[in-house]
This record gives sequence, C-alpha cells and structure tokens, in this order.
Amino acid sequence: MRTEALAVAALAALALAGCRQGMFDQAKKEAYEASDFFADGTSARPLPANTVARGQLREDRGYYFGMDDAGTLVAEPPIAVDRALLERGRERYEAFCSMCHDRAGTGNGMVVQRGFPPAASYHQERLRAMPAGYFVNVMTAGFGRMPSYASQIPPADRWAIAVYVKVLQAAHGTALDALPPEARAAAEAALAGAGEGGASGESAGGHGATGGPGGAGPAETGPPGEAPAAAGGGPRAETR
Repeated sequence: MRTEALAVAALAALALAGCRQGMFDQAKKEAYEASDFFADGTSARPLPANTVARGQLREDRGYYFGMDDAGTLVAEPPIAVDRALLERGRERYEAFCSMCHDRAGTGNGMVVQRGFPPAASYHQERLRAMPAGYFVNVMTAGFGRMPSYASQIPPADRWAIAVYVKVLQAAHGTALDALPPEARAAAEAALAGAGEGGASGESAGGHGATGGPGGAGPAETGPPGEAPAAAGGGPRAETR
C-alpha cells in the first residue's frame, strides 16, 4: 500500500512539473526572438511611420526641450514658480546635479574632488546670462561630458531644477544691502551663527548660509565654460 502511494505521489509531482514548464514555455515570441513567419526573420515588428506613443506627442517644444521651433531659448518658465517648485528643484538638483556642480553650483562637486574633470560653474558671466530654458535644454539633450537626463528627470522636474539654478546664481551675486529687510536680518543672523560675520554689503552668495535655499557651501569661482560642440540628438544650446 505504501509503495502504491509513493508511486501515485511521484506521478502527480511529474504531472505538476510538466504543467508548470508548459506555462513557462508559452507559445509566444519574446523580445528579439527569431521568427520564420516574417520575411525579415525577426518577431519584433517595426513601428508604422510617424507613430507617437500615447502621451509622447511633445508638441510644446519649449516645455520639453527649453527651446522653441525657431531655436530660441525659453526665458520664462512655462510653469508656476513658487516656493514648492523651488524646494522640489533643490531636492532634485542635489540628487542629480550636486555631485558634479556641487551644492553651490561652482563646479567642484564630490566626483570632481576625486578626479573627475571639473564641471562648469553656474556663476560665470556666460551662464549667468543664460535663461532657464538653456539649462532645461542641456538636461534634455546633454552636452559635452554631461549625458542626457531626459530618461531620469521628467520635464516638470527639469524646469524646477533650472529655476533653482537661477536662484543659486541670483544668491551668489546679491549683496546683503540689496535684500529686503526681513531677508537681510535672517541672512545676517545665519552668517553670525556660522561664524562668518555679517558686515553690510558682503555678497550674499559668497557664504553658505545665504547661498540659496538649503544654505549651499561657499561659492568659489569655477572653470570657464566648455567650447561649443556640434548639435545632435535633439535641439541643444550653444554653450555649456
């Protein structure tokens, strides 16, 4: 009796194993699998001409690329600029940009300190003159050693980062005398607390306590911008 029970159990196990393997090897073609049904020998079929995936039409090139059809960089962000946007921009900037450009945007991030070629400083005059759309364009298309971040950072976050970069630039070159009274008092208190002093007329961006939201580190002078490269892979700005 025991032998018969073991035999039945073994047959059941074999039957179940065969059923599972049959479900695993389904009668379908996997990605890049060969096929003798089509003349080109591949099961993957090319998309019809001019096919656009749902939600990927991207008619507003200014929003998606930071540059319109005429090649003009977008100056005004196409989204509402408020504190929530700046906070989001700071968070995304520190996650994706600070390792090269550092938290103050001087181009001396941690990977640069460990031997990677210096990144551009956002505080050089050429980049200070660039509109927010320029930075969106570089994040979208990439430039020089910097790859495209389009697959990692959605358009709304690219604009948030670009706006935050403009805030870093403004903070770097703003004197304490130019700040509103409440902001100036807060900045001087922060500087005093950091042991930096709070003398009138000092550059607000030259100290970590007032280098923009989050209190980035000292804003040193970074290397000059890189030479322009040939355009490719989508619209891109002239300089980095």
